[in-house]
Amino acid sequence: MSVAPAIHRLSSVSKVLIRSISAHNSLKTFSLAGHRDQACTRSRQFSCYTRPLRSENKVTVHFVNRDGEKMTVKGSPGDSLLDVVIDQNLDFDGFGACEGTLACSTCHLIFEEEVYKQLGPITDEEMDMLDLAYGLTDTSRLGCQICLTKSLEGMTVRVPESVTDIRQPDMGTTSSS
Repeated sequence: MSVAPAIHRLSSVSKVLIRSISAHNSLKTFSLAGHRDQACTRSRQFSCYTRPLRSENKVTVHFVNRDGEKMTVKGSPGDSLLDVVIDQNLDFDGFGACEGTLACSTCHLIFEEEVYKQLGPITDEEMDMLDLAYGLTDTSRLGCQICLTKSLEGMTVRVPESVTDIRQPDMGTTSSS
């Protein structure tokens, strides 16, 4: 069995990716996980930057932690809220354990009603994970699936009091700060 056809196909895919990056002359990302919302332009799995990000392009987000403390940070349009939490070194115990692969619900966030209505549609995969989240509300979403846009400027999101990591042997195990 020859490896040459597989290498040729891989080479063709690489050329398409490079052309796509060049054609848009902007930040472009290709998620290997395949679950991330199409609006996200960055992924922890693989990303390519073709221009520097400017601070004036940042979106302000207010997080309310489990103790009720408000933390204000900035993220880039296209970043997921999970990316923002990690990049800003916010210490939310157990948050984002699966690194955005939709294998847990530890990045569960609660949104204000008016903000929730602005978010993109929820996928079946995200709904399945949310069903397992502790403290689920009508405005709950997973932070790994919500991508920043300018229209979300100044939004406030709340981190639930506890998290449940379904990847743990005892699914009833929760952690809180």
